[in-house]
Amino acid sequence: MKPSLKQAGDGVGWRFDNSYVRLPESLYAQLNPVPVRMPRLVMLNHALAESLGLNSSALSETEAAFLFSGNVLPDAAEPIAQAYAGHQFGNFTMLGDGRAILLGEHLTPAGERFDIQLKGSGQTLFSRRGDGRAALAPMLREYIISEAMYALNIPTTRSLAVVTTGESVMRDTPLPGAILTRVAASHIRVGTFEYAAKMVGIEGVKTLADYAIQRHYPALHEAENPYLALLNKVIERQASLVAKWLLVGFIHGVMNTDNMTISGETIDYGPCAFMDAYDTNTVFSSIDHHGRYSYNNQPHAAQWNLARFAETLLPLLDPVQEKAVALAEEAIHCFPAIFQSQLMGGMRKKLGLFTEEAEDIQLIETLLAWMQQQHVDYTNSFRALASEYPPTDAEFLDEAFVEWHAQWQVRLSRQPQSKDSSFRLMQANNPAILPRNHRVEEALAAASERDDYSLMQRLLAALANPYADVPEYRDYRTPPAPSERVYQTFCGT
Repeated sequence: MKPSLKQAGDGVGWRFDNSYVRLPESLYAQLNPVPVRMPRLVMLNHALAESLGLNSSALSETEAAFLFSGNVLPDAAEPIAQAYAGHQFGNFTMLGDGRAILLGEHLTPAGERFDIQLKGSGQTLFSRRGDGRAALAPMLREYIISEAMYALNIPTTRSLAVVTTGESVMRDTPLPGAILTRVAASHIRVGTFEYAAKMVGIEGVKTLADYAIQRHYPALHEAENPYLALLNKVIERQASLVAKWLLVGFIHGVMNTDNMTISGETIDYGPCAFMDAYDTNTVFSSIDHHGRYSYNNQPHAAQWNLARFAETLLPLLDPVQEKAVALAEEAIHCFPAIFQSQLMGGMRKKLGLFTEEAEDIQLIETLLAWMQQQHVDYTNSFRALASEYPPTDAEFLDEAFVEWHAQWQVRLSRQPQSKDSSFRLMQANNPAILPRNHRVEEALAAASERDDYSLMQRLLAALANPYADVPEYRDYRTPPAPSERVYQTFCGT
């Protein structure tokens, strides 16, 4: 029996206050999710629900399945599909939520505002030739990776629930369908501004910019030039975000402008992955044939995307075009320095350095060059350094590493903090456990092919505290054997 609307939402604690629907109607389309045949709850993030001020225990599994599939809507939800554009691998395209519905904006008891979105919830006006649905494995992948990123203290959208639909989706073969509930500070993207500039004009961009400032950076209203301040703030957030990615070996895979948020959160976990062996040219995405979004190209891609954002703001930066362009270029040209500062700051922490010296850059670059040459595991190598004794695995007996290690020890001795303090700093900034590709694929296969979620639950438990070296989860630290290596990941659209 289908639960009533009241049954599905009663006592859960939803507090919807939907501001996006008060923007120009050209920025979205109002419509409901397409109901599914037989929803079944397979994942529910109780910790996230609690942080949102929601009482997930007030729902039965059946009620939760109907709620998080979109078959039943909570009170005060105003479902929309957002319109946006995007430069996809450098090519401009008109896009929009082709398989996602934003239910509305939930306010936590502390007054924080979060988008609640259903992903895989059926066709919209922006679906083009797509079916609007999603397969189970990609939705579970987003759940795993986004929650891992959160535990790593990297800004990210999060996953509240996954529901299977009881229906198949056709990709190369029939696959079990699913819907993910995604929680985000907002879904305003660089591509949203590109859409507004193309379809609405300068007044639409101004309205959207004012909204973004109010929602994410209200202090910027007091700036002499709020729109330039917005550009600078987004540049700063994205430079910090991409630096954090590189510090843990994360590769997003599809850094199109529609996948870059104004809030500075990581969004859209399609063909993403974490490096095992360190290689700056690493690419996992099956559609990135030329390495546009390889590990080492990610900061360049981010700066390129931010230039597209700046272009949409030009009429707001200054009424004189030449001055507006000069302001935008000056801001964009600051990205490399901000990024490098964030990256080097993070690398110093990974090496236990509390102080800054000019030679640190060479020390870091020498270590990374050795890692690349020897194809050593990125995560385990940094973690192995966080010990009183030098690592003894075979790769660390290499003469070049021994020489580097001696130089590093001298560098540590020049700072006032003790070596124990350095090791604690390193252990807090070098994860022991990451969602390694072969382990993720193992868990996804068990869930989607055998309806076995035990491997996923164990993996999530390990990833919840990635900086702890818990004996029970040490098997997750082991790099893949040659037969287990995942060389390609897929969008799963």
